[in-house]
Order: sequence, then structure tokens, then C-alpha cells
Amino acid sequence: MDYPVSLFGAVGDGVTKDTAAIQRAIDLCSASGGGRVVLESGKTYYSGSLHLKPLVELHLARGSVLLASSDITDYFRPNSQEDAGVRRIGTPVTRKPSYAFLYAKDADNIAISGAGAIDGNAWAFVRQVSPYYATGDFYPRPTLVYVEHCNHISFTEVTMRNAPFWTLHPAGCDDVLISEIRILNSLMVANSDGIDPDHSTNVRILGCHITCADDCICLKSSAGNMEYGPTKNIVISGCTLVSTSAALKIGTEGTGDFANVIVDNCVISGSNRGISIQVRDGGNVENVSFSNIIIETRRFADCWWGCAEPITITVHDRDEETPAGHVSGIRFRNITCDSENGVFLSGSLGNEIEDVLFDGVEVTLSAKTKWERGLYDLRPGLNKGIEKHSSPGFFLRDVQGVTLRNCRVRFRGEDLSDFGEALYTERCAEVTLENFRER
Repeated sequence: MDYPVSLFGAVGDGVTKDTAAIQRAIDLCSASGGGRVVLESGKTYYSGSLHLKPLVELHLARGSVLLASSDITDYFRPNSQEDAGVRRIGTPVTRKPSYAFLYAKDADNIAISGAGAIDGNAWAFVRQVSPYYATGDFYPRPTLVYVEHCNHISFTEVTMRNAPFWTLHPAGCDDVLISEIRILNSLMVANSDGIDPDHSTNVRILGCHITCADDCICLKSSAGNMEYGPTKNIVISGCTLVSTSAALKIGTEGTGDFANVIVDNCVISGSNRGISIQVRDGGNVENVSFSNIIIETRRFADCWWGCAEPITITVHDRDEETPAGHVSGIRFRNITCDSENGVFLSGSLGNEIEDVLFDGVEVTLSAKTKWERGLYDLRPGLNKGIEKHSSPGFFLRDVQGVTLRNCRVRFRGEDLSDFGEALYTERCAEVTLENFRER
């Protein structure tokens, strides 16, 4: 059964606050056994935080907009305390979101669907502080969609845009389908991650297009949701991604473990990094496969993490009290990289990266931008920053057990002064080369 929000008093003129009317429709829909709460075409519904309830599908018809309030007092606060992460290296999100626009907890069988748009009204909460960067006066800012401990849930077709902080954050959820959505955030707004599965299992992210500052798809295992299990059984496929940090990432919020991840058939363009595994906390990463991916990266302003590494795995302690976990069983197959930097793996003594396979990985290095090259970004971490080093095709440091099979490195262009050799290693053991070529 459909529940059009206009029947509950929603005006949809983009000015009147429709929060109460939309919430009445959601509450009645759930209490009546479920159905669709419909935001009708051609209208903009201005609203504060909404609580999604079990068995409710929030459906945004094509041409409808759900616009988040510009008044922070209109937002629900799952965590009203100060987030302790602002005092730690890398300002990780250590608790549950401080503010959320669309929120659900213990609400199984919910969905957000339709060809309409959810607009986070980002510029009400951030300001531009440089030609390349916008941030806010408080952190964390409102999460656009935060759902916790909700099972059998779906997000399909809808556009999510202008998020002031993380966009779609399922935490402690099982059986999550995210299909054919668009996330269109400003490439200047800090922390506007696209999709952040956190302590969630059996997640499928399929056929999505994401443009955002920070990370497009980032698997998390945060301290704030440690009552839930590891982040595992994840499938990401058929996505197109543009990011001012990493397009596909695991970490850095990794207090818990990650396992059984498959990423395939994706295209990454215009990003600071392509694929990134960043271990800074005690969680471990194992059994991850990346295949059939095209990656294009470039250097950009250092206010954003990344130095054009198409693939990077780094394992370093976050701070003196937070030792890092380890990474093992990682596979990269049939990946084409066109970048201003090479593949970079950097472990640390006692926390080596283990058992990594590169099979059919091609790296083409060339100068593309005005920004300084020959740099590697190790942020965040204890005494870690941006390291200067000429860029080889593959840079391996403190790695145990790496195979490069059918891999090729090419250098293009006239200015090759910042680039190094095809392969450079430091303190590595069991590096196996099978048909490794430079051309």
C-alpha cells in the first residue's frame, strides 16, 4: 500500500518544514504492516531528521527532492557526546554519528528507492577554506543516511547528493543491497564519503556511480560499533567512481576485522588514489580480491590524502597506544593503471603485509598535472606524513610473500625525472617475478 506524504499534510514547496507530516506517514505505514511512503514528483520536501521504521520503503518519485534542513537543531543525535576522535591522529570516527538526517535502528526490511533525490544541503554546514578544500566548524557533521543493526535492507536507484559528511553508512547490518544509486557530492567538501559499510555483512554494492571528496566506497570497522561483528562477505561490482582521495578503500577506521571481499568490473577516474587498504588500528584484513578494474589517478593538492597511487596497502600504527593489525591474502587481477605514481605497499616491522598476488597488472606512469610528483602519502599514522621518493612502477617495503605475475610497467612522456625503476624493494622476503616486464 502507498502512503503519499501529501495526504499527511506535507506541502513540498521547499520552504515549509515537512518533517512531522513525513514522519506521520512513516509511522502509520510501519504500524499498518508496511508499504511505501511516497514523495511525489515535482516537489521539494524540506525536512529535519526522519526515523525510518520496520517494513517501510521510502520512495522518492522521479522529480521529487527530500532536502535536509539547514538548522542543526533539526537533526537527530545518536551520539550526543563529543567524538573523541578529534584528539587522535587522523581524526577517526570513534563513536556513532553525532548527527543523522535519515536514521534507523533495529528496523528490518526497510528500503529507500526511486529516481528522486535526497539532498544533504552540504553548504549549510561547510565553508570553502582554500581553492581546493571545504570543511566545517564542527566534526563529525551530519551523516546523510545512517542505519544501524537493520537487516534485509535495500537502497535502489535513488540519487544522494550534497552530503555534508558521510553519505550512506550502514552499521552492524546484515543483507544489504545497494544497487544503481548515484552519489553526487562536491569534490571539495571534506569527509563526504559515498558508501561506508561498517561492521556489516553480506553487502552488495552494484552498478553505482559515485563522485565525492574523500572516499567513494570505504569499508569500515569502527570503534563506535564494536558490539557488532567484522565487516565481511562484501561484493562490489560494476561501479564508476571519482574521488579526491581513494575510490575503493578498506580502513582507516579498522578497530575490527575485514574478510571475504570481492571487487570487480569497476572504473576509477580522476582520483588521488585508486584502491587503498589502510590499516592503522588493531583490525586485520584478509581474503580480498580485486579484478577487472581500470584505474586513472593524478596528483592533487596535499589537503587531500593520496599521491596518485593507483594501488596502495599501508600498515602502520595510528599512535603510540594503537598498534596496527595485519594484511594477508590480497589478490589483484587484470587491472590497468594510468597514473602519476606507482603501486605502493608499505608495512612496518612486526606488521608486515603478507601473501599478495599481482596478476596481469599493468602500470603506465606519466606526468599529468602541475603538482609535485615523487611523493608517497603515509597519513595518518605515528610520525607519518608525505614521504619523498622517486616513483617506481612497484614500490614494495616490509612485505612478506609477493608474486608479480604477467605484470608490466611503462613510462611515457618526456619528463621522467620523478620516476624510478620498474620495481623497487626494501626489506622484503619471498618476492617472486613471473613474466615481469618493463616496456
